[in-house]
Order: sequence, then C-alpha cells, then structure tokens
Amino acid sequence: MTARIIPVDLFDLVVFGATGDLAQRKLLPALFHRDAQNQLPEASRIIGASRRAMSDGAFQAFARAAVEDHVPEAQRPAGVMERFLARLSYLAVDAMSADGWPALAERLQGAEDRIRAFYLAVGPDLFTPIAQKIAAHGLVSPQARVVLEKPIGRDGASARALNEDIGKVFPEPAIYRIDHYLGKETVQNLMALRFANALFEPLWNAAHIDNVQITVAETLGVEGRAGYYDKAGALRDMVQNHLLQLLCLVAMEPPVTVEGDAVRDEKLKVLKSLKPVAADDIVRGQYRAGASAEGPAPGYLEEAGLAASNTETFLALKAEIGNWRWNGVPFYLRTGKRLPQRVSEIVVEFRAIPYSGFKPEAGEIRNNRLVVRLQPDEGVMLDIMIKDPGPGGMRLQNVALDMTFAEAFKERYADAYERLLIEVLRGNQTLFMRRDEVEAAWRWIDPILAGWEQSRDQPKPYTAGTWGPAAAVALIERDGRTWHEDDTE
Repeated sequence: MTARIIPVDLFDLVVFGATGDLAQRKLLPALFHRDAQNQLPEASRIIGASRRAMSDGAFQAFARAAVEDHVPEAQRPAGVMERFLARLSYLAVDAMSADGWPALAERLQGAEDRIRAFYLAVGPDLFTPIAQKIAAHGLVSPQARVVLEKPIGRDGASARALNEDIGKVFPEPAIYRIDHYLGKETVQNLMALRFANALFEPLWNAAHIDNVQITVAETLGVEGRAGYYDKAGALRDMVQNHLLQLLCLVAMEPPVTVEGDAVRDEKLKVLKSLKPVAADDIVRGQYRAGASAEGPAPGYLEEAGLAASNTETFLALKAEIGNWRWNGVPFYLRTGKRLPQRVSEIVVEFRAIPYSGFKPEAGEIRNNRLVVRLQPDEGVMLDIMIKDPGPGGMRLQNVALDMTFAEAFKERYADAYERLLIEVLRGNQTLFMRRDEVEAAWRWIDPILAGWEQSRDQPKPYTAGTWGPAAAVALIERDGRTWHEDDTE
C-alpha cells in the first residue's frame, strides 16, 4: 500500500532553538523526510534561529550531520540532501534582547502571502519573550502560526498565564500546542478502529469493558535532562499531557467529524468528566541503582547529581470517568524511567464471558484484550480464545490476532514529528491541544500536586530495571487485576 503524498503550500518556517537537541534529533530529520517525499514546495524556506553565532554554511553542515545521524542511508535519495540544505539559512537571534530581530524581519519581508510558521523549540520560559518580539517587529502575517512544545506551564495558574501571553499575539486557531504522541500512527489508528469499524464501538462502554491500562515505560534514566526533570517529575512530564491525551482518545464520544474542533470538543468533555483521584489511588516512586536494559544503572540522585530530591520518576494511578459510558471502569495509568522495557501501549480489557459451558480441563478462559502498541513495534493486537488444534478433546488457547505495522505496511511511514509539522503547515488543528484542553488537564492535576505538597510524602524507592515500587502492583491487584506486562511475563 502506497501513501498518497500531497504537497503543502509555499511556506517560511522559522525554528527558534535550531541548534538544540530537538531540532537535531527530530525536526531537521523530519523535514528532510518530507522533502524526500517531494512534499515541500521548491521555494519554501527553513530559517534556523538561536543565540549562537553561525553562518549559513555552518548551519547547513550542522543539519547535514543531523540528517546523516538520524536518517538511514537507504532513506536518503540522491540529490535530496543538497536540495534540502539549499532551503536552510541561519540568523543569530536573542530571545531576551533586540539582537537579530531586525535581520529576521528583513529576511521575511516581502513574503507575507506565504504560510509563516514559528516553531519554538526552546524552553517554555522563552515562549512569551519570543512571542512578544514577533509581535513587536511586525512578523505576524495573515497566515502566521506558532508551535509550542510541552510543557505548557508547571500548574494551572502558569498555564493560564502562558496561554494569555501567547493569545495576545496569535489567535487561538494559529496556536499549535504539540503533543508528539498524537502524531503517532497507532494513536490515529485508534480512531480508525473505533469509528471506521462496526466491530468495536457497540462494545466500547462499561457494559463490556472491564478496565483500560495505559503504560508509557522507558528503560533510560534522566540522562542530560536532570535540570528540567527534577522540576517536573513524571506527573508533569508525562501524565498531564501524553497519558491524558491517550486516555481522551480511548474514552471520548464519537465526534461528528474526525477533524479539528469536533475531536477536541469530545476530548475536553472527557477531561471535564474525570473524577478527583484519591490519595491511595496514586503511587509514585524514584529509582535506585540497579541493572537496566542497557546495563548497570545509577540511582536517580546519583545520575542527576543531587543530594536529595522528592521528584517522582515513576507514577501509577487509577483514574475514573464519571459519565454514562465509562462509570465504574478504572483507567490505570503508569509511566516511569529505568523500567524493564521501553514500551508505550494502551490495553483495553473486555469483561469476562457471563457463563462457560466448557469443562475445566479445557483450560482457563481469559478475557479478550485489544492492545494498541505505540512503541517500539507499532501495531494492534486482539487477544481471543480459540481451540488448540489437534485431536484429544476441546483445549482452549489464548492467541493474538496481530497487525504489526512494519509487516502489514512494507513501506516506511511518517513518524510523529513529520506528520505534525505537515499538519501545522496545512493549518489542521486536529492533532494539537486546544487552550481549554490544557487548562482542563491542569485542573485535574493541580489537586494531586497540592496533596503531595501538603503530605510531603517521599516517593517510594524502586530498583532500576523493575516495574516500579511494589505498591504499584498492589494498586491494581487489590481490584483483582494485573498489569499487562506482569500478566504476560
């Protein structure tokens, strides 16, 4: 199956933080892939901007190295690299002073009829200063838009303040708040599974679903992000955005259309329906030294260079949605660093059959499960019971109907950042968070943060290379259930 490639309109893309890690690992390789697919108009420009002094040639060399490091040689067609690099130029621009802004205004002058996108691949403390200088130098053209990376605030109050600041420069339809999980192929396939098939939607409710588990597990530690991570922790870094967005896509009502505000309206309803989380329905942990998948691993304090910290590197919680469709169905969320596997997945476990006419010797009848795996091997699996082939009576076996994308679709498909960048240029807001979504998520998160502040409980220790504190297992097992990985090991 071959994807249909539709070129975007002529654009200028200004990347602030163009020499940073995100640009190097994700943005430049993603743009190269889209150029290789002939999706970028010939005269479109990509302008790098950061404080560092650098010539156009030096930035192009930086971009070449980034592409060569992150794009396999087989995916770099002849001639594309030179065409891609020819689009790139660079300006030294200081977010906190006037340096470089007149030169940027001059570079963009005369191209007001193009799409003009400002990608803020910088820390959130620079979002407001950059937006204000964009406005002060008259760079907000009719088709201008801005892209914001997470985190959007540290709590509800700071998120609202940031949204107010950005909203004074750009109208809401021109603000693209990125959650790269929403750009993943499998996440979008979740909507296709639900709303393009007659099989699942009639069963997608509390009468037929026993529980939902959402896991985002990493084998790595904080590495070079300790300065940011110790101020954030797993709740702010992963739950407030990634995991809640996945929960919304699982739980939302069928939208009138699967585009734009129709989808975001339904996600907002889910966020508003979330019940407050009880203190005993949350487990947070912090890893200690152990053996990770990469080998011996230091503890969090050692890796972050800290004497003490109550920042959680692991979080498990039970969420409940108070509406007609989901009342009584627990949503178990789990995320952490230095866990045994790198895996992101959604597991929808259906209720047990009401009655079994099979004899005990036929074997255990397990609940049907739909597993949507986001990484590392994107795909969808449905666990069903079948008869074990062969004579000797009825023996039941649980098997997975497996559609791994790499096997089902032989050609390479776009990664999350490629898709999101193209949607920004197209002006499609479906895969981006709206202001009221962000603030509704914080309204649910803020009481959890306040509870931690009042109790001053320390995160529970867990050994690197394990599935978190024992209390996380107890959290789900007290309800008579098990985590998906625990159940399959």
